Amino acid sequence: MVRTKLSTCARKVRYPTEPAALAIALAASVPLRPYRCDRCGQYHLTSRTRGKRTLPPQARQA
Repeated sequence: MVRTKLSTCARKVRYPTEPAALAIALAASVPLRPYRCDRCGQYHLTSRTRGKRTLPPQARQA
């Protein structure tokens, strides 16, 4: 498992819960997914989806 860089964590918006981050991800105009940061313990958003679980298309349409 790759650790999140401290500099990456510091510049990203933090969300206290996965549902809060997911709400923002679903409203975005680009595909995003939330992930739990191993540095701060909160959630960030990423556009990287290679090899990761992505949101189903019907969830993005809601």
